[in-house]
Amino acid sequence: MKLGYLVSQYPALSHTFVLREVLTLRRCGIDVRVVSVRECDRPMTALSPDEAEEAQRTFSVIGAGAIHALLANVRVLCRHPLGYLSGLLYAWSLSRGTPRLLVRYTWYFLEAVVAGNYFERHAVADIHTHFSSTVVLILARVFRVRYSLTVHGSGEFVDVVGFHLAEKVAGAHFVATIGQYGMSQVMNASNSAHWHKVVVLPLGVDVDAFRPKAREREPEGPFRLLSVGRLSAPKGYPMLIEAVVLLRGRGRNVRLTLVGDGPERDTLEKLIALRAVGDAVRLAGACNHDRLADYYDASDAFVLSSFLEGVPVVLMEAMAMELPCVATWITGIPELIDQGVEGLLVAPASAAALATAVERLMDDPDEARRLGAAARRKVIAKYDLATNVGRLATEFRARLLS
Repeated sequence: MKLGYLVSQYPALSHTFVLREVLTLRRCGIDVRVVSVRECDRPMTALSPDEAEEAQRTFSVIGAGAIHALLANVRVLCRHPLGYLSGLLYAWSLSRGTPRLLVRYTWYFLEAVVAGNYFERHAVADIHTHFSSTVVLILARVFRVRYSLTVHGSGEFVDVVGFHLAEKVAGAHFVATIGQYGMSQVMNASNSAHWHKVVVLPLGVDVDAFRPKAREREPEGPFRLLSVGRLSAPKGYPMLIEAVVLLRGRGRNVRLTLVGDGPERDTLEKLIALRAVGDAVRLAGACNHDRLADYYDASDAFVLSSFLEGVPVVLMEAMAMELPCVATWITGIPELIDQGVEGLLVAPASAAALATAVERLMDDPDEARRLGAAARRKVIAKYDLATNVGRLATEFRARLLS
């Protein structure tokens, strides 16, 4: 079975789970051909071995250059003139006449033509997408292909009309959501005639790669908190920093490490300086996925302060490492953590709630260990990478080969 994957950026630090999915699908016997709209987010010398190999075999739409794009458009216009014009008009219609959006959707159309030309030349008629659903929506108007998509949330649900979610569901062969919350939002935004296409297919982690090790804490040493994610507004990191301020004010010896980079870095640095917690909060920067386990190993608890999430893979990883976890009670997170069973859930946008939950873990090491052990059992049972990608492979075969 030959299957195309269209991804906004691949390989990428924030999309490592897509790489693991692709590699596992190939081991399941599916010939996956990946097209990335943008080039890899790091130079080849900074990639892990798996990422470097994938970068070499992945076609990049933008990386192919302007001349390639021009030739691809000429070829497609000659081979599919009606499809080409239909796709262009459809792309313009999605902009709803807004000049700024007209430019954006024209660009999406050009990306769709280049990507579709590559898939056509490699005899790929079925395409699955992560994070490039608007491009594939237009692509399907130009070429004779079937498409499916994985909807992650929660960003896709902020403006379902502007995101054209109903149109994407209507045109898709099937839609995978990573949790029940995502399924409910896709159904809420689409016509009920298409609900039969929507299926929950959770993501997963390699429970062998993320295996707990014995952690040693110095009795008088700091309680080490960890959070992993892009430094962006939806992660709510200012709340987490304020929680550290509260804990320090109560005489608690805590240290917080934030692993990741992004547009909010300068803002967070200023907040850390303003609140005088530079000795307690460390911005560690971006980290390759193959080094993340070291950060989990060197931590006593994992904290997620997000305002918007799907079902976070980093939370699964921390749970697989038997780290006691504190997370906000939002969107898909309660599917992953039952309150007081596999972790502690708190109200979002509350530094006080985060601080109180961390104190609970500090004051009751036995509970912290119990939560960590239960968390790993939950991940093994429901979020094992090989098992869940196997389910995805079965879905592809059933829906695309039937």
